[in-house]
Amino acid sequence: MHILRQFLAAGGILAALAMAAAPSNCAEPSTAPPRTFLAGAFAQDITPERFPIVVNGGFQPHYAEKAHDKLHARSLVLDDGQTRLAIVVVDSCVLDRPICEEAKQLAQKVTGIPSGRIFISATHTHSAPAVVGALGTDPDEAYREFLIGKIAESIGQAQKNLAPAQIGWAVGSLPGVPQSRRWIARPDRIKEDPFGEMTTRATMHPGYRNPDWEEPSGPMNPDVPVVAVRRPGGAPLALLANFSTHYVGAQALSADYFGVFARRIGELIGAGQGGGAFVGMLSNGVSGDAYLRDYSRKEPEKFDKESIAETVAREAAAAYRRIAWNDWLPLAVVEDDLELAVRPPKLEWGKAVMAKIEAEGRPLKSLTDFYAREQLLLAEKPPTRKLKLEVVRIGTLAMVGIPCEVYAITGLRIRSASPFDYTFTVMLANGWDGYLPPPEQMLMGGYTTWLARSSCLEAEAEPKIRARVMQLLETAASGYRRAEARPAPPAYAAAVLASKPARYWRLDDLEGPEALDAIEGKGCGRFNTPTAYGMPGPQAPDFPGFEAGNRAPHFVGQPLRAKIGQLGPAYTIELWFYNCMPADARPVTGCLFALGQSADAAAPDERLEIGGQDTQPGKLVAHTGGEPRASLAGATDVPLRNWVPRESWRHVTLVRDGEQVRVYLDGQLEPEVSGASAPPSAVDQIWIGGRSDGQFGFEGRIDEVAVYGRALSADEVKNHYEAATGR
Repeated sequence: MHILRQFLAAGGILAALAMAAAPSNCAEPSTAPPRTFLAGAFAQDITPERFPIVVNGGFQPHYAEKAHDKLHARSLVLDDGQTRLAIVVVDSCVLDRPICEEAKQLAQKVTGIPSGRIFISATHTHSAPAVVGALGTDPDEAYREFLIGKIAESIGQAQKNLAPAQIGWAVGSLPGVPQSRRWIARPDRIKEDPFGEMTTRATMHPGYRNPDWEEPSGPMNPDVPVVAVRRPGGAPLALLANFSTHYVGAQALSADYFGVFARRIGELIGAGQGGGAFVGMLSNGVSGDAYLRDYSRKEPEKFDKESIAETVAREAAAAYRRIAWNDWLPLAVVEDDLELAVRPPKLEWGKAVMAKIEAEGRPLKSLTDFYAREQLLLAEKPPTRKLKLEVVRIGTLAMVGIPCEVYAITGLRIRSASPFDYTFTVMLANGWDGYLPPPEQMLMGGYTTWLARSSCLEAEAEPKIRARVMQLLETAASGYRRAEARPAPPAYAAAVLASKPARYWRLDDLEGPEALDAIEGKGCGRFNTPTAYGMPGPQAPDFPGFEAGNRAPHFVGQPLRAKIGQLGPAYTIELWFYNCMPADARPVTGCLFALGQSADAAAPDERLEIGGQDTQPGKLVAHTGGEPRASLAGATDVPLRNWVPRESWRHVTLVRDGEQVRVYLDGQLEPEVSGASAPPSAVDQIWIGGRSDGQFGFEGRIDEVAVYGRALSADEVKNHYEAATGR
């Protein structure tokens, strides 16, 4: 209620929200008074006036002697006649909450815009002056004070430029440009962390086709949302875009590609050609785990700040040309504080390391040294943090601000659950509270989870932040809800459903722990952690029978366990898999699934595995669950993935028909494995990506798991495969 009272005091928010509940293209009654939409923008130079100056972004402090290009605080002020708000994008690595709050308070005094309606974010360029202490770099206090005043000045100048405008938005996409910089290590290649513990199951920049690493640990967000305003005659006034890559890299001082974009987008859309000043703005999206190097390639790709800025600007310009312009759209801003715990520092360990360094009389030089110092610095801070979360509504579009370095999957989760037609997230907004790993990613360890000021929030911070963000989105929506399309199932799913499975997990879940069963339309079974959700599954165009964006989980040695009801002596298990473990690494390469009894997990199970060092390396091996036990092996090599989807994804089906067991690979009519054995005495549970004893969990992706209470024919299996491949 305190937030509601705050916005009531700021004036008229309820009326704006009520109007916002209607779609933006609804015609107004002829008796309604005309509404005027105003916009103003300004790019304030924030380049420091003295050198040398310390630069953020590394473990060791380094200094810039000059500016290679200017830094700016770019502001956009919007006014729908009832709500006036400001959006500011600052060329800085990070801005802590005190900087943002002081700048907002100063701007409020200058402009009258309530501080709660000002949205400030940092671009995360690593070539700007340090204004916040991070890792091995302390801030430049003089520049910090200078920056606060310049941010407020930028907002004031943008307000002075307010003029009638049209507004609209559109969304572009650059699939394949953002790449995951965080990869999953093989279980036999886990790395040591700075604290001397073997916890690093995932971390950054593994190197190109490094055999120690399996695959990226999370999906990327390729979208390029664009919000633009133009003058009534059509001349561009300002454009705010958002893109999710960490930064490109530039010699300090530099605004990096964010600055190049701001100039280039104006040129591409014809700004400044007799129509007045234009301001381009690029905010950082959800790039806590994103960069630009595709480590599945054989050779490094070439790029720089100019080439990436050109790529993003061209896509933003294409989106700009698709905008349906509006003379008026309703605005709203809602915000709230969320208090979260800070993970306790490893204080005694840090003291011991720092004491040794002091005794040796040497500077900090290793990761262990720097993280030891971080434990002492964290111990001086409060045990909780208050995060400012903010949502800006522009018609049927929402912009979310989170003061953390947000993983791409968190942005995808927020967008998927939002009531708005489109929702994008800006990271490092209104403060800096370090990385925000989802809980399942926290368990994989790595740089973005290592305890320091740069990653200190409690393990459950991400779902708690998303829950509060959803409350803010619902408040901002004021009853509006996007129309939900229900597309027909793709060809492969339709073929599976026509065969009437008892359970069918499409495994396109963006989070756990429950897995959605497509038959019952609700959760059935639980993922163990860690699991990397939302990774690319078999998808078009490589597999035309799937959606272009079909997703699958990457199993990190832990299974999905589910009850399937009592299966009799005839049943079928069908799935797709993508193996990321070499056949010579361990006794069993990985278990695709196991069937057993929930009442007795220790009872012999029936399972399908990929053989390893012990037997039939790289071949499919079916271990039957009846007595006496039998192992039936195939002859075809199941290769390690080679990053070519059509060659790496395999379709497998195990069919039990009484005492007959057949395993079909890639839709062949002749079984890859066949033999006779007694069926298990009872089966009512499945372990997907693992087995009942917890050994040899699958490393890789599994998708589209169907369980049938009957034996499918070879023709049915072939038809399913052909529905996926289009052949």
